[in-house]
Amino acid sequence: MTNTFRFLLAAIILQSFALPANPDPVYAENGMVVSANRLASEIGIEILKQGGNAIDAAVATGFALAVVHPQAGNLGGGGFMVAHLADGSNFALDYREQAPSAATRDMYLDSAGNVIPDLSTYSHLAAGVPGSVDGLYKAWRDHGSGNVSRKQLLAPAIKLAQKGFPITRRYARYLNYNHDYFQRDPGADDIFNKPAENHWKAGDRLVQKDLARTLKLIAKYGRDGFYTGPIADLILAEMQQGQGLITAKDLQNYSAEYRLPVEGTFKEYKVISMPPPSSGGVLIIQMLNMLENFDIDSLGWNSSAYIHLLTEIERRAYADRAEHLGDPDFWEVPLDRLMSKEYARLRSTEISLTEATPSGDVSFGQPFPDESPETTHYSVFDKDGNAVAVTTTLNFSFGCGIVVEGAGFFLNNEMDDFSAKPGVPNAFGLLGNDANAIEPGKRMLSSMTPTIVLKNQQPYLVVGAPGGATIITTVLQVILNSLIHEMDIQEAVAAPRFHSQWYPDVVYGETRGIPEDVQLNLEKLGHTVETHHWGYMGRANCLMADSTGIYGGADPRGENAAVGY
Repeated sequence: MTNTFRFLLAAIILQSFALPANPDPVYAENGMVVSANRLASEIGIEILKQGGNAIDAAVATGFALAVVHPQAGNLGGGGFMVAHLADGSNFALDYREQAPSAATRDMYLDSAGNVIPDLSTYSHLAAGVPGSVDGLYKAWRDHGSGNVSRKQLLAPAIKLAQKGFPITRRYARYLNYNHDYFQRDPGADDIFNKPAENHWKAGDRLVQKDLARTLKLIAKYGRDGFYTGPIADLILAEMQQGQGLITAKDLQNYSAEYRLPVEGTFKEYKVISMPPPSSGGVLIIQMLNMLENFDIDSLGWNSSAYIHLLTEIERRAYADRAEHLGDPDFWEVPLDRLMSKEYARLRSTEISLTEATPSGDVSFGQPFPDESPETTHYSVFDKDGNAVAVTTTLNFSFGCGIVVEGAGFFLNNEMDDFSAKPGVPNAFGLLGNDANAIEPGKRMLSSMTPTIVLKNQQPYLVVGAPGGATIITTVLQVILNSLIHEMDIQEAVAAPRFHSQWYPDVVYGETRGIPEDVQLNLEKLGHTVETHHWGYMGRANCLMADSTGIYGGADPRGENAAVGY
């Protein structure tokens, strides 16, 4: 079994393709946390009850997910945070991983210039410098309420790691399926495997004592408890043992960066999202701008005409992603033009409503005057009106599969999100060129799309999802389901989804997600329609807030949970 196939099949195991009937959204008056795990959501709510704000709750939830959702919640990866604060201000915090200082553009190519299989995904060389700890610490330090100490934020996560927590039947199956994969690495094998004759079962406790010690050092020393001292020494020992590139200087110099959120409008709503090195915010605004040039309100939800239009728009947006988007510290990204209404109008004129455009006939635009699956998202809202959207990742499920021995967390394999070679797709089929080439200290382009939608200048939607290349289209459809099709937030996240991008020339649907007659109509327009190899797309954990209260929508595609009070 190839590593790529293992990655895809393991992701499928956690899913139930026949989604349940939509329950009502979870309602609350004072605060809401929607995350990939009920224990993590409950921890965030407890922080709110103790007088913390949405940022405090988001940080506590993030550290809890590192324990109860180790395939994506993490200390060894990175993420993005977008927030709208009660005073009307916004911020975007970039704690994406960075390429080590010894990284080189062609580090994954052989002597013939071909990409070496698995080197950027399943080796120590796959790991970028992790940013999660610095990012979560900085968010709490700069925007926390001041009512909750660092030790209070980490105490619940430490307890879960030290004492363990009971796993579900579904998660037991997931761990058992990965038994042989974990055996590749002594650290992972020691923590996440039982002997072959004693597989995991529902109710067993997953104990992570090494991770508890790491969290205790972070609670005591803040970011220095991770980037210097004993934990840094363990990371460096792991790099030396596996011929990785991360150095002590790389760790010490890592710094999460505040960036100006990207902002756009759609009808009467304001959209606030993550800027580069995320590609998600730019593409969401660009695609919404293009949609304003069409009478989308008259198209039936997920009709063939609706799917065709979104597919044509998505192909053009993803083509622009491949050419123009990268780390803004290393590449001049034409943000204003890419997100302008005029550029969207010009791109829209290329679209036929009666015929599919092959990807080979879709080029990236020239956005100059005269001339960017294993991730997790959580959404938080507090009684004062602070809204936080956080998406965090290791890239693949359990990252590169390597645990830092003695520290208890997985290393990421985010280096695969760079363009290893122009024109060669990464594990998610995304293409890239010079804008996303590997350079020392550079942050790899991402599809993570934490987004907040304002209505009458107040937070209305907090949206985000995991899913690699499908993140952006998932977020787009949740927004459209809510704003155009008037679904409640639970319906909006549970509704079947579809995805397309610039290459391959395929419209992907979820299992049983596109009816046969709609598929036939799309094929008459020239589209190829297939079920996505995961069978599902994204696990969107979102919320909606209005004058009547806060409503949480936890995606039924996984063990997600909305908790409020």
